[in-house]
Amino acid sequence: MPLAVTITGTRSTGHREMSWYAQLFASYLGPFAEDQAHFHVGGAKGIDSLTLLWIAGNAKSKITIVVPGTVAQQPAEARQAISQCRSRIAEVVELRAEEVRTPAYHARNRWMVDRSDMVIGFPKEDAPETSGTWQTLNYGTERGKPRLIVPV
Repeated sequence: MPLAVTITGTRSTGHREMSWYAQLFASYLGPFAEDQAHFHVGGAKGIDSLTLLWIAGNAKSKITIVVPGTVAQQPAEARQAISQCRSRIAEVVELRAEEVRTPAYHARNRWMVDRSDMVIGFPKEDAPETSGTWQTLNYGTERGKPRLIVPV
């Protein structure tokens, strides 16, 4: 059975060129994609959208998108990435939180980790340990899941 992997990361990605991210994903997601891992990706902007686009264009892996509310509530960048990759997305999970705020994002992150074998995190280098990315990575640790941390 393929490895299930949660991807988490910063929403702030404008400090690097797109080609830099493509090389980064090839190095750190590529080995899992070759084994056709099942990726759980949040439907937000930043790393979520960038990894979705990379996986959809470079792998045959199964992709599940998970959003805290509905896809329609996500930022335009995220909705566009989901729409562009729709033919490659196996499942879209809308958790339908009443309020799409920090607790809803934490619940989304826990949902993904609970259904994965490991967590790959792309935190911004200067991100505080209280960021959503670190919350997700730490939750994975609490659940005994291996984690790969790749600062961006």
